[in-house]
Amino acid sequence: MSTKHPVIAVTGSSGAGTTTTSLAFRKIFQQLNLRAAEVEGDSFHRFTRPEMDMAIRKARDMGKHVSYFGPEANDFGLLEHTFSEYGRSGTGKSRKYLHTYDEAVPWKQVPGTFTPWQPLAEPTDVLFYEGLHGGVVTPQHNVANSVDLLVGVVPIVNLEWIQKLVRDTSERGHSREAVMDSVVRSMEDYINFITPQFSRTHINFQRVPTVDTSNPFAARGIPSLDESFVVIHFQGLDDIDFPYLLSMLQGSFISHIKTLVVPGGKMGLAMELIMGPLVKRLMEGKSIG
Repeated sequence: MSTKHPVIAVTGSSGAGTTTTSLAFRKIFQQLNLRAAEVEGDSFHRFTRPEMDMAIRKARDMGKHVSYFGPEANDFGLLEHTFSEYGRSGTGKSRKYLHTYDEAVPWKQVPGTFTPWQPLAEPTDVLFYEGLHGGVVTPQHNVANSVDLLVGVVPIVNLEWIQKLVRDTSERGHSREAVMDSVVRSMEDYINFITPQFSRTHINFQRVPTVDTSNPFAARGIPSLDESFVVIHFQGLDDIDFPYLLSMLQGSFISHIKTLVVPGGKMGLAMELIMGPLVKRLMEGKSIG
C-alpha cells in the first residue's frame, strides 16, 4: 500500500454495477481536483479473442476448463506489479481490450484484440482500477495487498447471470447457448478466484432485485436499479457516519451490524457520500482502516 500514490480498485464481474461505481469515483476525483490514472482489468487478459477460443477448445479436449475468471487467462503477476509499481513511483503502463467494433475502429483493429501498451499519463494523484481481479490472491500473487481502497460490486448471482446474458447477446453478438456454456465453464474459477475477493474488500455493494429472477436464463431484460435494493457492507473501516447516511439516503435502513440497505436508485449517491471522505482521507496520507 502507498500513502503517496494510492491505488483504488473496484472489483466485480462485468455488468455487475462497476460502471455506476466508476462514475461515482470520477465525480469524486473531479470534486477533489484529483488526476486519476485509469486501468482496466481486461488489459491483463493473456489472450486475444481468437487465442482464447483456441485455449478453451484445447482445455476442453483435455477435460479441463479455461475462463476469464481464472489465472490461465489472466496475468495476475503483471497486475500485481502494476499496482505495486504505481504505489512506489506513481508510474506504470496500460492498454485496452477492444470488445466491440465501435471500440476497435478508431484503433484500426478488430474486436477481441488489445491496443499497444502505453505509459500512464504523468503526473497523477491516484490509480483507479475497474475489473475482475482487484482483490485476487493466489499462492503466487497477492494483488489485494497493493490496494489502499478495495470496493466490491456484486449482484446476487441470478442477477449477475441475467446481466451477462443480456449484455453478451445484445452487445457482443453471442448466442444464448454460448453464454450459458460460458457460465457453466466459468463456475469453478468464479468460486475460487472471484467470490473470495469480497471477503477482502473494505466495502461491498450487493444489488438485490425486488422482482422475480428465479430463471435467469429466461430473462429478456435486466431489472432496473429502481427495482432493486443495494446492500452495503463495511469491513474494517473506522468512523462510518451511519446517522448521516440514513438522513441523506431516503428509504435506507440498517439491516445488520455494519450493513446499510439503500433503494437501488440511490446507489450512485450512496457511493459518493461514502467514498468521497475515504478518498480524501487517502489523499491526506491517512489509513482508512
